[in-house]
This record gives sequence, C-alpha cells and structure tokens, in this order.
Amino acid sequence: MVLKAGPMEYLRLLPRARLYLWALFILVSLLGTQGCKRHDSSSSSPAASSIVLGAYTTPREAYGKSILPAFRQNWQKKAGQAISFRESYLGSGAQARAIVGGFEADVAALSLEPDVEKLRKAGLIKHDWKAGNYGGMVTRSVVVIGVRTGNPKNIRDWQDLARPEVQVLTPNVRTSGGAMWNVLAIYGAALRGHAGTPTGDADAATALLASILANVKIMDRGARDSMLTFERGVGDAIITYENEILVGRSEGKNYDYVTPKSTILIENPVALIDVNVQKHGVTEAAQAFVDFLVTPEAQRFYAKYGLRPVVDSIAEEVKGQFASLSDLFTIRDLGGWTEAQRLLFDKGGVYDQALAKSRQGKP
Repeated sequence: MVLKAGPMEYLRLLPRARLYLWALFILVSLLGTQGCKRHDSSSSSPAASSIVLGAYTTPREAYGKSILPAFRQNWQKKAGQAISFRESYLGSGAQARAIVGGFEADVAALSLEPDVEKLRKAGLIKHDWKAGNYGGMVTRSVVVIGVRTGNPKNIRDWQDLARPEVQVLTPNVRTSGGAMWNVLAIYGAALRGHAGTPTGDADAATALLASILANVKIMDRGARDSMLTFERGVGDAIITYENEILVGRSEGKNYDYVTPKSTILIENPVALIDVNVQKHGVTEAAQAFVDFLVTPEAQRFYAKYGLRPVVDSIAEEVKGQFASLSDLFTIRDLGGWTEAQRLLFDKGGVYDQALAKSRQGKP
C-alpha cells in the first residue's frame, strides 16, 4: 500500500539533522531575497510606472501604434523612467460610465465634452480640465457618410439617407459619443437649410432625423463597432467620423465616403483624472502624457490616422490630407453642449421623438 502524506507528514519523516539543514537553507534564501530588494530600492534608477488610459474606440490605432510608443521613448529620455500603458477602448459614453463606476483610468480620452464633465461632476476630476490653449481638446474631425465603392446608391447628402431603399448604420446614442455627433450633424445641417429642409424649421429637421433613423437596422455600442459591421458588408451607408473612413482606406478597405455640404466639427477632449493618478502615484507622468498630446509630434501622429489637429500650424501642414468643407458648424452654433443635451438627448427630446416616429407602423 502507498501512503499519501501532506507536507507536514513528510517533514516529520525527515531525520532531525536533515530538517535543521532544510530550515537553514530556507532562512538563508529569504535573507538573500530581502537583501536584493533593499539593493533595488536604493538604486538610482526610478521604478517603472504604469498609466491607465480609458479612451473611446475611434483613435485606437493612433494611440496604440504611434502615440503611446512615442511618449514612452520621450519619458524615458526626460525622466529616466520606464513607462507602460494599460489601454481600454469603449464607446465614449460607456467608457465614462465605467470610470464613474470604478474603472480606475488615469487619463480619459473621450469623444465629447459632456462625457468628461460626467467625471468632473462625479468628483474624479478636481482641476480645470479645459484650461490651456485648446480648451482641453486634442483632436478634431467631422461627420461624414461612408458608402460602398463607387457609391452605387448615389448618396450625395443627408437627405439621401432618408430614401426608403437605403440601409444606414449609426451607433447608439446611449453608449456612443460618435452617435451623438452624428445626430447633431444631421439636425444642425437641417436647421441650417442644407439638407433639403427649410432654414430654421425644427419640425422638418426632426422629421428628417426620423426618416434616417427608420433606415437604421443595427445600432452598435460604439463608432468602431459600427465601422466593423459596415466592413462586414452590412448596410449601404454609415454615418461616422471622417477618421474612421480614412484609417480603413489606408489599411486597404474598399469603401468611399461623402462629405455632406453641411456638417459639424467634432472636438475630442482628454483629461487627467486627479483622484486616480494620486491614488496610483503617477500624477507627474500622466500630466506629461496629456501635455504631450498637443505637441507637434503627437499632432502629426493624430493626422496620420485621419484626425484633424487642433494645433493650427500642424493643421495647415497636413490640410491636403483632408476633404475641404463647405458649411462647417460647431456645437456652439447649436447653443453649446448644455442646450444641445437638453434639446436633443434628454428624455423626451428631439432624438427620442425622432426615434419613436421612425418606429411608427413597425412591428
């Protein structure tokens, strides 16, 4: 019969002398390990740090492939310290809720100002995150319409997305900042009389939005998810960020895009999350990263991945990469974010009205 003994049983079976030697070996090993730790802690080389980046989905390539590696190299030279990143990408609204709910991001790179404001109102951001030359913004883009190669449905502007035979993709406004920008672009263009609607006619603008939403078959959680759905062959057109289209085309994806006559300027913020950087002990490195994002080097990287720079000199340098714009408006032309949120996205607002109208007569 074979007896199975646990660790203590085996120790009791050892001769006394061998047990003393084994205990001495463990003691010497522990002292040696502690000595190494003391030597490391007194070293002149700073310990490595890690920054947690909570971002919206669209600039994943810009950060992962270029900006984060460049900053790591920059910080190593400046501070003599290795830096690493943990990255999370979600729809902007979903990311903001995750951070408020306990995801300890050190830096938030989101699609729109109200999502950063959620973090401030939750007490996570203590400083004036909009201070500085660019109001807390690091990139710009515009809302465009992606179409199949050759534009077989002959889509030229917003009103063409309301034709009954056109299947449209746009994300869910409850999870995606990009979806909110899309709604603002359509509604704003219609109010300005550049979408087949009378100027200043809010009812006509709401009706156009409803007609377009009636053609939306899938609402993904984020702009990138919506783009992946389009790339799988679903839909005739997608309402999206200009940079999503440009990144896809640069990677060999086969689709075209249309820049509507009137569209909105997208402005994307980044903010340091004070409570988390202090907790993690990375305030200096995380602030340096935020500052790095508006340097010429980082702004050129953004442009490489289809995002329009906020730094005027770099915007001028790369303007040939982007389509010209006929009637470009901003969120301020719609009364600012507080008014736009109340009018369009609060419960019972224009978006809810249009969505309900779009579903009338459907099972």
